[in-house]
Amino acid sequence: MATVLKIPAKFHPITHLPETKVQKRRVAAYARVSTDSEEQQTSYAAQVDRYTKYIQERADWEFVAVYTDEGISALNTKHRDGFNRMVADALDGKIDLIVTKSVSRFARNTVDSLTTVRKLKEKGVEVFFEKENIYTLDSKGELLITIMSSLAQEESRSISENVTWGQRKRMADGKVSLPYKHFLGYRKGADGLPEIVPEEAEIVRNIYRWFMEGKTPTGIARTLTEQGVPTPAGKEQWCSSTVKSILTNEKYKGSALLQKRFTVDFLTKKSKVNEGEVPQYYIEESHPAIIEPEEFELVQAELLRRQNLRRQYNGKSVFAARLVCGDCGNFFGAKVWHSNSKYRQVIWQCNHKFQGVCKCQTPHLQESVIQQRFQAAVQELLQKRKAILENCQVMLELLTDCTDLEYQLQELEMQKMQISEQVQGYVRENSEIVQDQEKYEERYQALVGQYEPLQKQETALQERRAERLARREQIQGFQRVLNGQDGMLPEFDTQLWLAAVEKAVVHRDGKIVFVLKDGTELVQEI
Repeated sequence: MATVLKIPAKFHPITHLPETKVQKRRVAAYARVSTDSEEQQTSYAAQVDRYTKYIQERADWEFVAVYTDEGISALNTKHRDGFNRMVADALDGKIDLIVTKSVSRFARNTVDSLTTVRKLKEKGVEVFFEKENIYTLDSKGELLITIMSSLAQEESRSISENVTWGQRKRMADGKVSLPYKHFLGYRKGADGLPEIVPEEAEIVRNIYRWFMEGKTPTGIARTLTEQGVPTPAGKEQWCSSTVKSILTNEKYKGSALLQKRFTVDFLTKKSKVNEGEVPQYYIEESHPAIIEPEEFELVQAELLRRQNLRRQYNGKSVFAARLVCGDCGNFFGAKVWHSNSKYRQVIWQCNHKFQGVCKCQTPHLQESVIQQRFQAAVQELLQKRKAILENCQVMLELLTDCTDLEYQLQELEMQKMQISEQVQGYVRENSEIVQDQEKYEERYQALVGQYEPLQKQETALQERRAERLARREQIQGFQRVLNGQDGMLPEFDTQLWLAAVEKAVVHRDGKIVFVLKDGTELVQEI
Protein backbone atom coordinates (compact mmCIF):
# COMPACT_ATOMS: atom_id res chain seq x y z
CA MET A 1 0.00 0.00 0.00
CA ALA A 2 1.36 3.42 -0.95
CA THR A 3 2.36 5.81 1.79
CA VAL A 4 0.78 9.33 1.69
CA LEU A 5 2.70 12.12 3.35
CA LYS A 6 0.84 15.42 3.92
CA ILE A 7 2.88 18.59 3.40
CA PRO A 8 1.21 21.48 5.29
CA ALA A 9 0.40 24.70 3.40
CA LYS A 10 2.86 27.50 4.01
CA PHE A 11 0.65 30.32 2.70
CA HIS A 12 -3.05 31.10 2.91
CA PRO A 13 -4.59 30.42 -0.58
CA ILE A 14 -6.32 33.80 -0.78
CA THR A 15 -4.41 36.27 1.39
CA HIS A 16 -1.03 34.70 0.50
CA LEU A 17 0.15 35.41 4.05
CA PRO A 18 2.37 32.84 5.84
CA GLU A 19 0.24 30.31 7.76
CA THR A 20 2.89 29.70 10.39
CA LYS A 21 3.75 33.28 11.11
CA VAL A 22 1.50 35.62 13.12
CA GLN A 23 1.30 38.87 11.15
CA LYS A 24 -0.86 41.88 11.81
CA ARG A 25 -3.48 42.61 9.16
CA ARG A 26 -3.40 46.11 7.75
CA VAL A 27 -6.93 47.41 8.30
CA ALA A 28 -8.76 50.46 6.95
CA ALA A 29 -12.33 51.64 7.44
CA TYR A 30 -14.79 53.35 5.11
CA ALA A 31 -17.39 55.87 6.35
CA ARG A 32 -19.90 57.87 4.31
CA VAL A 33 -22.88 60.16 4.87
CA SER A 34 -25.09 61.17 1.95
CA THR A 35 -26.04 64.77 2.80
CA ASP A 36 -24.30 67.88 4.11
CA SER A 37 -26.78 68.56 6.94
CA GLU A 38 -25.56 69.30 10.48
CA GLU A 39 -27.01 66.04 11.84
CA GLN A 40 -25.24 63.99 9.19
CA GLN A 41 -21.99 65.83 9.87
CA THR A 42 -22.24 64.71 13.52
CA SER A 43 -22.86 61.13 12.36
CA TYR A 44 -19.88 61.38 10.01
CA ALA A 45 -17.49 62.55 12.76
CA ALA A 46 -18.76 59.84 15.10
CA GLN A 47 -18.13 57.15 12.47
CA VAL A 48 -14.53 58.30 11.91
CA ASP A 49 -13.81 58.39 15.65
CA ARG A 50 -15.44 55.00 16.29
CA TYR A 51 -13.60 53.17 13.48
CA THR A 52 -10.25 54.64 14.48
CA LYS A 53 -10.66 53.32 18.03
CA TYR A 54 -12.23 50.03 16.84
CA ILE A 55 -9.22 49.15 14.66
CA GLN A 56 -6.55 50.38 17.05
CA GLU A 57 -7.97 48.30 19.93
CA ARG A 58 -7.31 45.03 18.07
CA ALA A 59 -3.87 43.62 18.81
CA ASP A 60 -3.81 41.63 15.56
CA TRP A 61 -4.74 44.64 13.41
CA GLU A 62 -2.58 47.51 12.20
CA PHE A 63 -4.45 50.79 11.62
CA VAL A 64 -4.03 52.22 8.11
CA ALA A 65 -6.65 54.98 7.74
CA VAL A 66 -10.34 55.86 7.75
CA TYR A 67 -11.39 56.74 4.20
CA THR A 68 -14.40 59.04 4.01
CA ASP A 69 -16.90 60.67 1.66
CA GLU A 70 -19.21 63.49 2.74
CA GLY A 71 -22.47 64.57 1.16
CA ILE A 72 -22.29 61.95 -1.62
CA SER A 73 -24.92 59.41 -2.70
CA ALA A 74 -23.93 55.75 -2.81
CA LEU A 75 -25.86 54.95 -5.97
CA ASN A 76 -22.61 54.52 -7.86
CA THR A 77 -18.91 54.83 -7.16
CA LYS A 78 -17.95 57.22 -9.97
CA HIS A 79 -17.72 60.46 -7.94
CA ARG A 80 -16.73 59.04 -4.52
CA ASP A 81 -13.13 60.18 -4.13
CA GLY A 82 -12.52 58.65 -0.70
CA PHE A 83 -13.94 55.29 -1.76
CA ASN A 84 -11.91 55.24 -4.97
CA ARG A 85 -8.67 56.15 -3.13
CA MET A 86 -9.29 53.32 -0.66
CA VAL A 87 -9.83 50.76 -3.43
CA ALA A 88 -6.71 51.98 -5.26
CA ASP A 89 -4.62 51.65 -2.08
CA ALA A 90 -6.00 48.17 -1.45
CA LEU A 91 -5.17 47.04 -4.98
CA ASP A 92 -1.66 48.48 -4.51
CA GLY A 93 -1.14 46.12 -1.54
CA LYS A 94 -1.43 48.72 1.24
CA ILE A 95 -4.58 47.23 2.85
CA ASP A 96 -5.53 43.67 3.84
CA LEU A 97 -8.99 44.28 5.36
CA ILE A 98 -11.64 46.99 4.92
CA VAL A 99 -14.26 47.51 7.64
CA THR A 100 -17.52 49.33 6.83
CA LYS A 101 -20.88 49.71 8.51
CA SER A 102 -23.15 47.92 6.02
CA VAL A 103 -23.71 46.93 2.42
CA SER A 104 -25.84 50.05 1.88
CA ARG A 105 -23.01 52.30 3.14
CA PHE A 106 -20.62 50.60 0.74
CA ALA A 107 -22.85 50.88 -2.36
CA ARG A 108 -26.55 50.68 -3.16
CA ASN A 109 -25.85 49.50 -6.67
CA THR A 110 -25.55 45.70 -6.87
CA VAL A 111 -23.26 45.79 -9.89
CA ASP A 112 -20.84 48.32 -8.35
CA SER A 113 -20.81 46.46 -5.02
CA LEU A 114 -20.07 43.02 -6.46
CA THR A 115 -17.56 44.32 -9.01
CA THR A 116 -15.57 46.09 -6.30
CA VAL A 117 -15.71 43.14 -3.88
CA ARG A 118 -14.54 40.68 -6.55
CA LYS A 119 -11.76 43.02 -7.67
CA LEU A 120 -10.53 43.25 -4.07
CA LYS A 121 -10.93 39.50 -3.54
CA GLU A 122 -8.62 38.76 -6.48
CA LYS A 123 -5.88 40.70 -4.64
CA GLY A 124 -6.60 38.94 -1.32
CA VAL A 125 -8.28 42.01 0.23
CA GLU A 126 -11.25 41.24 2.46
CA VAL A 127 -14.22 43.46 3.30
CA PHE A 128 -16.12 43.14 6.58
CA PHE A 129 -19.73 44.43 6.73
CA GLU A 130 -20.53 44.91 10.43
CA LYS A 131 -24.31 45.13 10.32
CA GLU A 132 -24.73 41.98 8.21
CA ASN A 133 -21.69 40.24 9.83
CA ILE A 134 -20.33 39.31 6.39
CA TYR A 135 -16.66 38.61 5.60
CA THR A 136 -16.23 38.60 1.83
CA LEU A 137 -13.53 35.89 1.86
CA ASP A 138 -15.91 33.59 3.67
CA SER A 139 -17.33 30.79 1.48
CA LYS A 140 -20.88 32.13 1.74
CA GLY A 141 -19.89 35.79 1.66
CA GLU A 142 -20.54 36.52 -2.01
CA LEU A 143 -24.04 35.00 -1.98
CA LEU A 144 -24.99 37.06 1.05
CA ILE A 145 -23.51 40.21 -0.52
CA THR A 146 -25.53 39.64 -3.70
CA ILE A 147 -28.74 39.32 -1.68
CA MET A 148 -28.02 42.28 0.59
CA SER A 149 -26.89 44.53 -2.28
CA SER A 150 -30.06 43.75 -4.22
CA LEU A 151 -32.16 44.65 -1.18
CA ALA A 152 -30.19 47.88 -0.75
CA GLN A 153 -30.69 48.70 -4.45
CA GLU A 154 -34.45 48.20 -4.13
CA GLU A 155 -34.44 50.42 -1.05
CA SER A 156 -32.66 53.09 -3.09
CA ARG A 157 -35.22 52.69 -5.89
CA SER A 158 -38.04 53.17 -3.38
CA ILE A 159 -36.40 56.29 -1.91
CA SER A 160 -35.79 57.70 -5.40
CA GLU A 161 -39.42 57.11 -6.41
CA ASN A 162 -40.65 58.77 -3.23
CA VAL A 163 -38.45 61.82 -3.85
CA THR A 164 -39.65 62.02 -7.47
CA TRP A 165 -43.27 61.74 -6.34
CA GLY A 166 -42.71 64.56 -3.85
CA GLN A 167 -41.17 66.79 -6.51
CA ARG A 168 -44.01 66.15 -8.96
CA LYS A 169 -46.57 66.80 -6.22
CA ARG A 170 -44.94 70.18 -5.58
CA MET A 171 -45.10 70.92 -9.31
CA ALA A 172 -48.77 69.92 -9.51
CA ASP A 173 -49.45 72.25 -6.56
CA GLY A 174 -47.75 75.11 -8.42
CA LYS A 175 -44.73 75.43 -6.12
CA VAL A 176 -41.72 76.80 -7.98
CA SER A 177 -38.12 76.05 -7.08
CA LEU A 178 -35.05 77.28 -8.98
CA PRO A 179 -31.42 76.10 -9.07
CA TYR A 180 -30.42 79.31 -7.31
CA LYS A 181 -26.65 78.64 -7.33
CA HIS A 182 -26.70 78.68 -11.14
CA PHE A 183 -29.62 81.04 -11.81
CA LEU A 184 -29.01 84.73 -12.46
CA GLY A 185 -31.43 87.27 -10.99
CA TYR A 186 -33.17 85.30 -8.23
CA ARG A 187 -32.48 83.95 -4.76
CA LYS A 188 -34.61 81.90 -2.39
CA GLY A 189 -36.85 84.21 -0.38
CA ALA A 190 -37.98 83.88 3.24
CA ASP A 191 -41.24 82.27 2.07
CA GLY A 192 -39.31 79.71 0.00
CA LEU A 193 -40.29 81.36 -3.30
CA PRO A 194 -37.98 83.12 -5.79
CA GLU A 195 -36.97 86.66 -4.81
CA ILE A 196 -35.33 89.18 -7.16
CA VAL A 197 -31.65 90.09 -6.64
CA PRO A 198 -31.57 93.74 -7.85
CA GLU A 199 -27.97 93.88 -9.13
CA GLU A 200 -28.30 90.54 -10.96
CA ALA A 201 -31.71 91.51 -12.35
CA GLU A 202 -30.08 94.56 -13.94
CA ILE A 203 -27.68 92.28 -15.81
CA VAL A 204 -30.64 90.23 -17.11
CA ARG A 205 -32.43 93.40 -18.26
CA ASN A 206 -29.27 94.53 -20.06
CA ILE A 207 -29.06 91.18 -21.88
CA TYR A 208 -32.66 91.56 -23.11
CA ARG A 209 -32.14 95.23 -24.04
CA TRP A 210 -28.90 94.56 -25.94
CA PHE A 211 -30.53 91.73 -27.84
CA MET A 212 -33.44 93.91 -28.92
CA GLU A 213 -30.99 96.62 -29.94
CA GLY A 214 -29.55 94.19 -32.46
CA LYS A 215 -26.74 92.36 -30.66
CA THR A 216 -26.35 88.60 -31.07
CA PRO A 217 -25.99 86.19 -28.09
CA THR A 218 -22.30 85.84 -29.05
CA GLY A 219 -21.83 89.60 -29.02
CA ILE A 220 -23.62 89.92 -25.66
CA ALA A 221 -21.45 87.16 -24.19
CA ARG A 222 -18.32 88.98 -25.37
CA THR A 223 -19.50 92.27 -23.82
CA LEU A 224 -20.29 90.65 -20.45
CA THR A 225 -16.91 88.91 -20.39
CA GLU A 226 -15.11 92.19 -21.19
CA GLN A 227 -17.03 93.97 -18.41
CA GLY A 228 -15.95 91.31 -15.90
CA VAL A 229 -19.51 90.23 -15.10
CA PRO A 230 -19.53 86.71 -13.59
CA THR A 231 -21.70 84.04 -15.24
CA PRO A 232 -24.63 82.44 -13.36
CA ALA A 233 -22.20 79.69 -12.32
CA GLY A 234 -19.66 82.26 -11.10
CA LYS A 235 -17.21 81.83 -13.98
CA GLU A 236 -15.39 84.61 -15.87
CA GLN A 237 -16.02 83.52 -19.48
CA TRP A 238 -19.53 83.86 -20.89
CA CYS A 239 -20.68 81.74 -23.83
CA SER A 240 -23.53 82.35 -26.28
CA SER A 241 -25.51 79.31 -25.07
CA THR A 242 -25.72 80.82 -21.56
CA VAL A 243 -27.03 84.10 -22.97
CA LYS A 244 -29.55 82.29 -25.16
CA SER A 245 -30.81 80.22 -22.21
CA ILE A 246 -31.46 83.48 -20.31
CA LEU A 247 -33.26 84.98 -23.32
CA THR A 248 -35.56 81.93 -23.66
CA ASN A 249 -36.24 81.12 -19.99
CA GLU A 250 -39.88 81.91 -19.21
CA LYS A 251 -39.08 82.28 -15.50
CA TYR A 252 -37.75 85.78 -16.19
CA LYS A 253 -41.28 86.90 -17.14
CA GLY A 254 -42.67 85.54 -13.86
CA SER A 255 -43.99 82.23 -15.21
CA ALA A 256 -42.66 78.71 -14.82
CA LEU A 257 -42.76 75.59 -16.99
CA LEU A 258 -42.00 72.71 -14.65
CA GLN A 259 -40.51 69.30 -15.44
CA LYS A 260 -38.72 70.23 -18.65
CA ARG A 261 -36.43 67.26 -17.96
CA PHE A 262 -36.90 64.06 -16.01
CA THR A 263 -34.72 61.26 -14.64
CA VAL A 264 -34.78 58.13 -16.78
CA ASP A 265 -32.71 55.83 -14.54
CA PHE A 266 -32.41 56.26 -10.77
CA LEU A 267 -29.09 54.39 -10.75
CA THR A 268 -27.21 56.36 -13.40
CA LYS A 269 -29.17 59.58 -12.71
CA LYS A 270 -29.42 59.95 -16.48
CA SER A 271 -32.01 62.54 -17.49
CA LYS A 272 -33.55 63.61 -20.79
CA VAL A 273 -35.68 66.39 -22.22
CA ASN A 274 -39.35 65.78 -21.49
CA GLU A 275 -41.00 65.15 -24.86
CA GLY A 276 -44.37 64.17 -23.40
CA GLU A 277 -43.30 61.08 -21.43
CA VAL A 278 -44.29 62.70 -18.10
CA PRO A 279 -46.66 65.61 -17.31
CA GLN A 280 -45.51 69.22 -17.43
CA TYR A 281 -47.00 72.11 -15.45
CA TYR A 282 -47.15 75.73 -16.63
CA ILE A 283 -47.74 78.33 -13.91
CA GLU A 284 -48.39 81.97 -14.79
CA GLU A 285 -47.45 84.77 -12.38
CA SER A 286 -45.77 82.23 -10.09
CA HIS A 287 -43.16 84.74 -8.86
CA PRO A 288 -42.00 88.36 -9.45
CA ALA A 289 -41.00 89.09 -13.05
CA ILE A 290 -37.69 90.69 -14.04
CA ILE A 291 -38.75 91.10 -17.69
CA GLU A 292 -42.21 92.32 -18.70
CA PRO A 293 -44.19 89.52 -20.47
CA GLU A 294 -44.65 91.72 -23.56
CA GLU A 295 -40.91 92.30 -23.86
CA PHE A 296 -40.23 88.61 -23.33
CA GLU A 297 -42.59 87.67 -26.18
CA LEU A 298 -40.97 90.26 -28.45
CA VAL A 299 -37.59 88.65 -27.78
CA GLN A 300 -38.95 85.19 -28.65
CA ALA A 301 -40.36 86.52 -31.93
CA GLU A 302 -37.04 88.21 -32.75
CA LEU A 303 -35.14 84.99 -31.96
CA LEU A 304 -37.35 83.11 -34.43
CA ARG A 305 -36.94 85.82 -37.08
CA ARG A 306 -33.15 85.70 -36.80
CA GLN A 307 -33.19 81.91 -36.82
CA ASN A 308 -35.07 81.94 -40.13
CA LEU A 309 -32.56 84.44 -41.55
CA ARG A 310 -29.68 82.16 -40.50
CA ARG A 311 -26.31 83.65 -41.58
CA GLN A 312 -27.81 86.79 -43.07
CA TYR A 313 -28.11 88.42 -39.63
CA ASN A 314 -24.98 90.17 -38.33
CA GLY A 315 -26.30 91.90 -35.21
CA LYS A 316 -24.67 95.30 -35.80
CA SER A 317 -27.82 97.39 -35.57
CA VAL A 318 -31.61 97.29 -35.21
CA PHE A 319 -31.71 97.90 -38.98
CA ALA A 320 -29.78 94.69 -39.71
CA ALA A 321 -31.74 92.20 -41.84
CA ARG A 322 -34.73 94.57 -42.02
CA LEU A 323 -33.77 96.95 -44.85
CA VAL A 324 -34.38 95.25 -48.21
CA CYS A 325 -33.19 96.35 -51.67
CA GLY A 326 -36.13 96.95 -54.03
CA ASP A 327 -33.97 96.02 -57.06
CA CYS A 328 -32.43 92.67 -56.11
CA GLY A 329 -34.21 91.70 -52.88
CA ASN A 330 -31.02 91.42 -50.81
CA PHE A 331 -30.49 93.08 -47.44
CA PHE A 332 -28.82 96.41 -46.88
CA GLY A 333 -25.63 96.40 -44.82
CA ALA A 334 -23.85 99.05 -42.78
CA LYS A 335 -20.80 100.74 -44.33
CA VAL A 336 -18.47 103.28 -42.70
CA TRP A 337 -17.40 106.30 -44.78
CA HIS A 338 -14.38 108.45 -43.87
CA SER A 339 -13.63 106.20 -40.90
CA ASN A 340 -10.40 108.05 -39.99
CA SER A 341 -11.61 111.64 -40.32
CA LYS A 342 -14.02 114.03 -38.67
CA TYR A 343 -16.47 113.33 -41.51
CA ARG A 344 -16.94 109.71 -40.39
CA GLN A 345 -20.48 108.45 -40.89
CA VAL A 346 -22.37 105.14 -41.08
CA ILE A 347 -24.50 104.61 -44.17
CA TRP A 348 -26.66 101.66 -45.31
CA GLN A 349 -26.59 100.31 -48.85
CA CYS A 350 -27.43 97.07 -50.69
CA ASN A 351 -24.89 94.35 -49.94
CA HIS A 352 -25.01 93.32 -53.63
CA LYS A 353 -24.99 96.84 -55.07
CA PHE A 354 -21.79 96.34 -57.11
CA GLN A 355 -22.14 92.61 -57.83
CA GLY A 356 -23.42 91.02 -61.02
CA VAL A 357 -23.90 92.49 -64.49
CA CYS A 358 -26.80 94.77 -63.58
CA LYS A 359 -25.85 97.05 -60.69
CA CYS A 360 -28.55 97.92 -58.15
CA GLN A 361 -29.74 101.51 -58.49
CA THR A 362 -31.11 101.83 -54.95
CA PRO A 363 -29.52 104.74 -53.03
CA HIS A 364 -27.53 104.55 -49.82
CA LEU A 365 -29.24 105.85 -46.68
CA GLN A 366 -27.99 107.52 -43.54
CA GLU A 367 -29.39 106.14 -40.27
CA SER A 368 -30.90 109.53 -39.42
CA VAL A 369 -32.87 109.45 -42.70
CA ILE A 370 -34.24 105.96 -41.97
CA GLN A 371 -35.27 107.10 -38.50
CA GLN A 372 -36.99 110.25 -39.78
CA ARG A 373 -38.90 108.31 -42.44
CA PHE A 374 -40.02 105.80 -39.81
CA GLN A 375 -41.24 108.55 -37.50
CA ALA A 376 -43.28 110.01 -40.36
CA ALA A 377 -44.71 106.55 -41.13
CA VAL A 378 -45.74 106.15 -37.48
CA GLN A 379 -47.77 109.37 -37.64
CA GLU A 380 -49.58 107.94 -40.66
CA LEU A 381 -49.97 104.67 -38.82
CA LEU A 382 -51.64 106.33 -35.82
CA GLN A 383 -54.21 107.94 -38.10
CA LYS A 384 -55.17 104.46 -39.37
CA ARG A 385 -54.86 102.76 -35.95
CA LYS A 386 -58.46 101.56 -35.65
CA ALA A 387 -58.52 99.94 -39.11
CA ILE A 388 -55.11 98.35 -38.58
CA LEU A 389 -56.09 96.87 -35.20
CA GLU A 390 -59.22 95.39 -36.79
CA ASN A 391 -57.03 93.96 -39.55
CA CYS A 392 -54.73 92.43 -36.91
CA GLN A 393 -57.67 90.68 -35.27
CA VAL A 394 -58.75 89.18 -38.59
CA MET A 395 -55.20 87.96 -39.20
CA LEU A 396 -55.07 86.37 -35.75
CA GLU A 397 -58.23 84.41 -36.46
CA LEU A 398 -57.27 83.37 -40.00
CA LEU A 399 -53.51 82.87 -39.93
CA THR A 400 -52.64 81.84 -36.38
CA ASP A 401 -55.46 79.48 -35.39
CA CYS A 402 -53.96 76.08 -34.50
CA THR A 403 -57.22 74.14 -34.03
CA ASP A 404 -56.81 72.10 -37.22
CA LEU A 405 -53.17 71.32 -36.44
CA GLU A 406 -54.01 70.25 -32.88
CA TYR A 407 -56.66 67.85 -34.22
CA GLN A 408 -54.20 66.34 -36.73
CA LEU A 409 -51.55 65.96 -34.02
CA GLN A 410 -54.01 64.13 -31.76
CA GLU A 411 -54.91 61.77 -34.61
CA LEU A 412 -51.24 61.04 -35.30
CA GLU A 413 -50.57 60.45 -31.61
CA MET A 414 -53.38 57.88 -31.46
CA GLN A 415 -52.04 56.07 -34.54
CA LYS A 416 -48.51 56.03 -33.09
CA MET A 417 -49.82 54.69 -29.79
CA GLN A 418 -51.69 51.86 -31.53
CA ILE A 419 -48.57 50.84 -33.47
CA SER A 420 -46.45 51.08 -30.33
CA GLU A 421 -48.84 48.77 -28.47
CA GLN A 422 -48.69 46.25 -31.33
CA VAL A 423 -44.89 46.32 -31.29
CA GLN A 424 -44.83 45.77 -27.52
CA GLY A 425 -47.26 42.90 -27.92
CA TYR A 426 -45.10 41.24 -30.60
CA VAL A 427 -41.94 41.64 -28.51
CA ARG A 428 -43.65 40.22 -25.42
CA GLU A 429 -45.08 37.29 -27.38
CA ASN A 430 -41.69 36.57 -28.95
CA SER A 431 -40.07 36.43 -25.52
CA GLU A 432 -42.67 33.98 -24.19
CA ILE A 433 -43.39 31.70 -27.16
CA VAL A 434 -40.96 30.15 -29.64
CA GLN A 435 -41.62 31.67 -33.08
CA ASP A 436 -40.24 31.74 -36.59
CA GLN A 437 -37.76 34.64 -36.24
CA GLU A 438 -37.87 35.57 -39.92
CA LYS A 439 -41.64 36.07 -39.77
CA TYR A 440 -41.32 37.91 -36.47
CA GLU A 441 -38.68 40.26 -37.92
CA GLU A 442 -40.84 40.83 -41.00
CA ARG A 443 -43.85 41.84 -38.89
CA TYR A 444 -41.69 43.98 -36.64
CA GLN A 445 -40.10 45.88 -39.54
CA ALA A 446 -43.50 46.38 -41.17
CA LEU A 447 -44.75 48.16 -38.04
CA VAL A 448 -41.57 50.23 -37.83
CA GLY A 449 -42.14 51.20 -41.47
CA GLN A 450 -45.60 52.49 -40.55
CA TYR A 451 -44.36 54.36 -37.46
CA GLU A 452 -41.53 56.39 -39.01
CA PRO A 453 -43.69 58.32 -41.57
CA LEU A 454 -46.12 59.20 -38.78
CA GLN A 455 -43.20 60.55 -36.74
CA LYS A 456 -42.09 62.74 -39.68
CA GLN A 457 -45.64 64.03 -40.18
CA GLU A 458 -45.86 64.89 -36.49
CA THR A 459 -42.56 66.81 -36.59
CA ALA A 460 -43.71 68.80 -39.64
CA LEU A 461 -47.05 69.65 -37.97
CA GLN A 462 -45.30 70.72 -34.78
CA GLU A 463 -43.06 73.04 -36.79
CA ARG A 464 -46.10 74.57 -38.51
CA ARG A 465 -47.80 75.03 -35.15
CA ALA A 466 -44.67 76.71 -33.74
CA GLU A 467 -44.59 79.09 -36.72
CA ARG A 468 -48.26 80.01 -36.23
CA LEU A 469 -47.77 80.57 -32.51
CA ALA A 470 -44.72 82.75 -33.19
CA ARG A 471 -46.73 84.70 -35.76
CA ARG A 472 -49.47 85.15 -33.18
CA GLU A 473 -46.97 86.55 -30.68
CA GLN A 474 -45.66 88.95 -33.32
CA ILE A 475 -49.11 90.30 -34.17
CA GLN A 476 -50.23 90.51 -30.55
CA GLY A 477 -46.99 92.34 -29.67
CA PHE A 478 -47.65 94.76 -32.52
CA GLN A 479 -51.20 95.31 -31.22
CA ARG A 480 -49.93 96.06 -27.71
CA VAL A 481 -47.38 98.56 -29.00
CA LEU A 482 -49.90 100.26 -31.28
CA ASN A 483 -52.47 100.52 -28.47
CA GLY A 484 -49.86 102.02 -26.16
CA GLN A 485 -48.69 104.65 -28.67
CA ASP A 486 -50.27 108.05 -28.11
CA GLY A 487 -49.68 111.36 -29.86
CA MET A 488 -46.56 112.39 -31.72
CA LEU A 489 -43.31 110.40 -31.90
CA PRO A 490 -40.68 113.02 -30.85
CA GLU A 491 -37.73 110.68 -31.45
CA PHE A 492 -36.92 107.32 -32.99
CA ASP A 493 -38.30 104.50 -30.81
CA THR A 494 -36.23 101.29 -31.05
CA GLN A 495 -38.88 99.13 -29.32
CA LEU A 496 -41.59 100.38 -31.67
CA TRP A 497 -39.38 99.72 -34.72
CA LEU A 498 -38.67 96.15 -33.64
CA ALA A 499 -42.26 95.42 -32.65
CA ALA A 500 -43.97 96.94 -35.69
CA VAL A 501 -41.72 96.54 -38.74
CA GLU A 502 -41.38 93.24 -40.61
CA LYS A 503 -39.14 94.85 -43.25
CA ALA A 504 -38.52 98.16 -45.01
CA VAL A 505 -38.13 97.99 -48.81
CA VAL A 506 -35.93 100.70 -50.33
CA HIS A 507 -36.65 101.58 -54.00
CA ARG A 508 -34.34 103.21 -56.56
CA ASP A 509 -36.32 106.50 -56.48
CA GLY A 510 -35.62 106.77 -52.72
CA LYS A 511 -39.10 105.67 -51.68
CA ILE A 512 -39.26 103.43 -48.59
CA VAL A 513 -42.13 101.01 -48.04
CA PHE A 514 -42.46 99.95 -44.40
CA VAL A 515 -44.15 96.53 -44.26
CA LEU A 516 -45.69 96.03 -40.82
CA LYS A 517 -46.20 92.78 -38.90
CA ASP A 518 -49.88 92.64 -39.93
CA GLY A 519 -49.00 93.09 -43.63
CA THR A 520 -49.93 96.81 -43.76
CA GLU A 521 -47.67 98.86 -46.05
CA LEU A 522 -46.76 102.46 -45.21
CA VAL A 523 -45.14 104.33 -48.12
CA GLN A 524 -42.74 107.20 -47.46
CA GLU A 525 -41.74 109.25 -50.50
CA ILE A 526 -38.54 111.30 -50.76
